[in-house]
Amino acid sequence: MPLRILLHWDWYSKAAEKGIAEAQHNLGVMYDKGRGVPQDFAIAVNWYQKAAEKGYARAQFNLGEAYFRGQGVKRNFAETVKWHTKAAELGNVRAQFNLGLMYYKGLGVPRDYKEAVNWIRKAAEQGTALAQYNLGVMYAQGQGVSQDYRKAVNWFRK
Repeated sequence: MPLRILLHWDWYSKAAEKGIAEAQHNLGVMYDKGRGVPQDFAIAVNWYQKAAEKGYARAQFNLGEAYFRGQGVKRNFAETVKWHTKAAELGNVRAQFNLGLMYYKGLGVPRDYKEAVNWIRKAAEQGTALAQYNLGVMYAQGQGVSQDYRKAVNWFRK
């Protein structure tokens, strides 16, 4: 293991054991991606869970993604929605967009285009190109909003 990664792992593991949420999240990422340690999704989820429960938005997002992919935990869309909602409410743009898609497709929640628009708009307003495109599609098709081609074009232009 390269010295730089070993030092990061050593620092993160000590800080994570002390309950520092950012370190817990970063240690989770190391195990999730296999950076400097053998890839182990179950261990990653364990660290994400600890940080997520402390209100760390990036860990909440990553925990939601683990439930979505079924890596380290059993695939569970309701848990994905739960953790993405927590992260989205704290301003995590990726969680806002993904939560919008969950409502759009009815994954883990009943299909609700208005709720989908609500979350996708939050991400679109922060400059997320894919969210801007999807919001344009929703205006063009009248899904969750009144059909409005001008608004659709405006979102597509962004």
